[in-house]
Amino acid sequence: MRMSDDGESVFDDGDSAEMDEEFPLSDGTADSEATVSCPYCGEAVEIALDPGGGAHQDYVEDCEVCCQPWRVSVQYGIDGGAEVEVTALGE
Repeated sequence: MRMSDDGESVFDDGDSAEMDEEFPLSDGTADSEATVSCPYCGEAVEIALDPGGGAHQDYVEDCEVCCQPWRVSVQYGIDGGAEVEVTALGE
């Protein structure tokens, strides 16, 4: 934690330096959501993305419509844009 210029407490966990390393040429914005199509039911679903999780991420998330598990792969470009792919967990 640090103090801002106006005396307010500001939480500082060092992530900004890490983000600058991950996206050195970006304008400071990165995609934080994406709309994907469920590989099981075909419904369009909006999912939250975590730019602070690194330039490449793989994780499991359940469809909010049919509850089937997906493997989510997120690849952030140098501009902060995210390419998101979801596949059935067993594939």
